[in-house]
Amino acid sequence: MTPPIISKLPLRSRHRWLLGYIRGSWPQLALAMVCMLVVAATTSTTAFLVKPMLDDIFMEKNETMLMIIPIALIVLYLLRAAGMYGQEFLMHYVGESIIRQLRDNLYDKISDLPLTFFQKEKTGVLMSRITNDVNIVKAMVSNAVTGALRDVFTIFGLIFVIFYQSWKLALIALIVLPVAFFPIAEFGRRIRRFSTRSQESMADLNSFLHETFAGNKIVKAFGMEAQEKARFFKKNRTLFRYEVKTFRTKALTSPVMEVLGGIGVAVVIWYGGYTVINGQMTPGTFFSFMTALMLLYAPVKKLTRLNNAVQQGLAATDRIFDVLETELDITDPPDPVALPEPPHRVSFENVSFGYSFDETVLKDICLEARPGERLGIVGTSGGGKTSLVNLIPRFYDVTAGSVKIDGIDIRQLSVADLRSRIAVVTQEPILFNDTIGRNIAYGSPAATDKQIWEAAGAAYIANFVKTLPKAMDTVIGELGNRLSGGEKQRMCIARALLKDAPVLILDEATSALDSEAEQLVQKALENLMQGRTSFVIAHRLSTIVNADRIIVLSGGRIVEEGRHADLLKQKGEYYRFYCQQFPDREDSSGRQNFSAPR
Repeated sequence: MTPPIISKLPLRSRHRWLLGYIRGSWPQLALAMVCMLVVAATTSTTAFLVKPMLDDIFMEKNETMLMIIPIALIVLYLLRAAGMYGQEFLMHYVGESIIRQLRDNLYDKISDLPLTFFQKEKTGVLMSRITNDVNIVKAMVSNAVTGALRDVFTIFGLIFVIFYQSWKLALIALIVLPVAFFPIAEFGRRIRRFSTRSQESMADLNSFLHETFAGNKIVKAFGMEAQEKARFFKKNRTLFRYEVKTFRTKALTSPVMEVLGGIGVAVVIWYGGYTVINGQMTPGTFFSFMTALMLLYAPVKKLTRLNNAVQQGLAATDRIFDVLETELDITDPPDPVALPEPPHRVSFENVSFGYSFDETVLKDICLEARPGERLGIVGTSGGGKTSLVNLIPRFYDVTAGSVKIDGIDIRQLSVADLRSRIAVVTQEPILFNDTIGRNIAYGSPAATDKQIWEAAGAAYIANFVKTLPKAMDTVIGELGNRLSGGEKQRMCIARALLKDAPVLILDEATSALDSEAEQLVQKALENLMQGRTSFVIAHRLSTIVNADRIIVLSGGRIVEEGRHADLLKQKGEYYRFYCQQFPDREDSSGRQNFSAPR
């Protein structure tokens, strides 16, 4: 079971929390540790067998031992091979399992974070957390932890052997280890620091690639290839510099251990040779000791290299936890209230809102949309139109006041229940690299083929789909790049129709279309708005002249409200917008003709 995510854990607790993932794989881990013990035991026994091999076979010419020891070595190496296979497979299984859970948790957390988080973070950086950073943690868990456990068991086994053979020589050999600790610890700190900067540079590079690949058409249209290449080369050089610093520090680890290990071996050979010459130790005992000692230095050196991988993994873990510990500001109440059946009344009561403490986008909004009413929303750019409708599905929460549906504050509802009652069609159609049918059925997984075709027909996209070789099974490419703007927008309308939500938000759904495409989309929107409480943000006033009511937002406040004809008679903000869009609407007497544009 995945450990719960705890907000703002201390640094050490983060690492203990990461180890908590292992609990779900404890049977495999326990079996892997048995295999490691087998490897450690066989390695230690191999060194121990050097003494009888030299003393009994070569010195005493014992033929019985000549038969036993080779067979014992074959058995030992068979056991060692089985143990090595078991530990490698099982520990990598545990590592992959941990990383899968970590990726799941990370994506789950990112998906639940509010829009404010995505406005602050770059898409490429978030992608880097799930791919690059998690892969570094994977290397730490699968390789470093595996190697560390195996080498620790081997070290303990070999230390037992060398102390058994000669405790004096063992003390001389092991005095090197505390001396080696200090430079290794310093190298680890440097590697972690450089690795953090390297991972940040990689995330920045991913973000840059995402932007330039997605905007490649604009790069080519403005002839900016050379500048974008220069920017990429600069970011790549930064990444290269930090990677070189990391590997330069890692490269120093082994030479330091080689020098210190060489000093230790030289002292052991001098003292051990002296004891053999003076008859205080047999050659077999000495060479058994030396074999164990040489075998011992290998895992010790590996541990120093593994420390480098662990430091890199811990740096990646810290970056991952920066996301996992991000607090949600849009949450369900402890006891959600159930919404009554549609149609719904939506009201704003003294609502104020700002994206930050020092910024107020909406000020004291009082508004009510009656069940089934079409409410047009117009205003200057930055006047708060999109911010207003984004409060309804709780993409953001109000700073003051409340948004209510049928008299219930939406903060008393579960987020899933609230958003199930709302359909959204935005100015920029958002589609996925999948089939037309799955894109239309997005959010309605239980929809039948018949329902999908009916929604496509009501959105005036069915005839186009029928002309395609694979019809509904046609893959539309990334963001629907194989379709025209009108076709993409009508697919989004079909998706909203299929959802059949009682509250509808249209955020300038026709502003990016040409006149011909707009007419088809407008017909589809008419079908979509039937019987729904609709909020229609309009840049083109022709799309809302038949609205039941129109509000005009300016400076975050509602400055005018009424029907199209009534607002024109007031000759205020709405009148000014109309005259800007239709300057030639005059009757024969030279006066403005304010009939609805066709």
